Amino acid sequence: MRVIVVDDSVIIREGLRRLLEAEGHHVVDVVGRPERVAAAVAAGTPDAVILDIRMPPTFTDEGIQLAAALRAARPQLAVLVLSQYAMPEYASRLLSDGTGGIGYLLKERVLEPLHLSQALRRLADGGVLVDPEVVGELLAAGQRDDPIDRLSTREREVLQLMAEGLSDRGIAERLYVSANTVGTHIRHVFHKLGLPDGAADNRRVLAVLTFLQHR
Repeated sequence: MRVIVVDDSVIIREGLRRLLEAEGHHVVDVVGRPERVAAAVAAGTPDAVILDIRMPPTFTDEGIQLAAALRAARPQLAVLVLSQYAMPEYASRLLSDGTGGIGYLLKERVLEPLHLSQALRRLADGGVLVDPEVVGELLAAGQRDDPIDRLSTREREVLQLMAEGLSDRGIAERLYVSANTVGTHIRHVFHKLGLPDGAADNRRVLAVLTFLQHR
């Protein structure tokens, strides 16, 4: 996979380059400032871009803004945003357009080359990824009168694993049930959340977005 790495820290940039190359990916460019990314993407035609969330000039949400701009220009581009902190509101903003191919992970989560490579492939296939720590914080935030309360305990477990980027097969293996059972739970989740009929991947993204926005 062709990848561009964007981070203002040269140590992080080079570290990610080595992790990616260890898994056989081609790092076409490494960039230190947001304003240089558009040109790098145009020249390098990457399959995926990895972004730091806080970069110059304000060190607040540059990565979120840049991810939105990149996806608007190239909807098929996979974008993985990395952060040192679990910020549920950032994850919600990233998924707000209802499309796949976008992910939010803590930097510590991608220290293993295989984990990083699996995350990128999941996004390239149109999936979504939300860091398990973010999902955990949302679940611990308390109960409110919202659409998630319509789900059974098992359906919430399935939705949580969907948010973490697992496929139907991955969810089945985690919960020790059949893939058909997972498919049934997912259909119930879609129905109870009132999601419109459409492509399965888009409905998964909308389900995860509902989860993020209502916890």
